[in-house]
Amino acid sequence: MRWNLRMKAAEQGIWKSTEMRRRLAEAGLEISTGKMSALWTGTPTTVRLDDLDIICAVLSCTTADLLIHEPEVAAARQPKSEPQAATGSPTVVPRFGRGRTLPPV
Repeated sequence: MRWNLRMKAAEQGIWKSTEMRRRLAEAGLEISTGKMSALWTGTPTTVRLDDLDIICAVLSCTTADLLIHEPEVAAARQPKSEPQAATGSPTVVPRFGRGRTLPPV
């Protein structure tokens, strides 16, 4: 997912994070300076749904406008599959116990 906050804010004439923070506060969302900086400059790992709802209301947009799906990035992160045997079935690798010893008797 790509975080698109700055572009959506620019479309609304908001060019500075302080202005965005002020508008969010007017809408009822008090954000610390550090958190606003993180939202403004990077891609957040988590965003509360309540916060996202207020951000969308302030910017007059939808969540799909803020969070842009990038399927090619997701596909690149998937592990490469191993080649299958000539029979067409995957190779089975046995898994042994967790390495624990048995309790004393």
